[in-house]
Amino acid sequence: MIEIEKVSMVFRQKGLGKGGTEFKALDDISITIPDGCIYGFLGSNGAGKSTLMRMMCGVYNTDEGSIKIDGKEVYNDPEVKEKIFFVNDETVQYGAFTLDGLRKYYKAYYPTFSDEVFDRLNKKLSLPLNKRLSEFSKGMKRQAVVIIGLSCMTQYLMLDEAFDGLDPAMRKLVKNIIVDEMIDREATLIVSSHNVAEINELCDRAMLIHKGKLLFADEIDEIKGGFHKVQLVRKDVPVGRDELETVDVEVMQYSSMGSVSQAVIKGTEEEIMRKLSVLKTEVTEVIPLTLEEIFIYELEARGYGSGIISEDK
Repeated sequence: MIEIEKVSMVFRQKGLGKGGTEFKALDDISITIPDGCIYGFLGSNGAGKSTLMRMMCGVYNTDEGSIKIDGKEVYNDPEVKEKIFFVNDETVQYGAFTLDGLRKYYKAYYPTFSDEVFDRLNKKLSLPLNKRLSEFSKGMKRQAVVIIGLSCMTQYLMLDEAFDGLDPAMRKLVKNIIVDEMIDREATLIVSSHNVAEINELCDRAMLIHKGKLLFADEIDEIKGGFHKVQLVRKDVPVGRDELETVDVEVMQYSSMGSVSQAVIKGTEEEIMRKLSVLKTEVTEVIPLTLEEIFIYELEARGYGSGIISEDK
């Protein structure tokens, strides 16, 4: 289990003037990642997903808070780090290696490395063993590092935009390989992606961060059950946003056209319907949202990407 408790981190950059500048990359993040799950990291560009992953595998230390894996602080603990493999969003550092060279390199650091898994996975993907990765396509580099990561047989595998650069058919194959391998060994997979539909398909839990702050973290079914779109019809005077807020619902977005009002509201269907029952309407209809819609509405409510979903949609 991975326990992230009240984690904050500030990047400090020296400038020409006195003191330079500071940027808070993560701000009081607390999540728990249970064993054996597939956990998705969602966030706006520059939200802090990659920074958090690097902290989880001990590359960066925390300024505040703690990150524990199986009860032990990960930073500066080689035994804990042997339980983790991190697939970075960059592959340029592997350019001078061949795939066989990468195998030999990581076998020296991971005592759990399996040649059987390596050979079996490469048989499926058919990558050349003795060609430098600098000569590989972007997608082939991704495949190569995924093969190495799975062959290390770690309890935790972290993938930062690991499917970037893969064509749709290869994307599906690589995802299936990863999921099958991780489920078979009851390991934990953590994935960051800008593709919300992919997280929804792949993961059973997810979190969303924006500007270093945690917006939500839960099982995906629970997240979906906590946001709804509501359509209200009233012939005389449409239901206004102010009127909705008087019955104590949290309105994330509102629009109206004629007698029809539409609002995105936080809360369960039962909770929303109970609160809205005091309003006199001809029709009150609750519609579930997709994870992608929730992602967009949450960020738009904080001023990010305004206009992605138009007000009159």
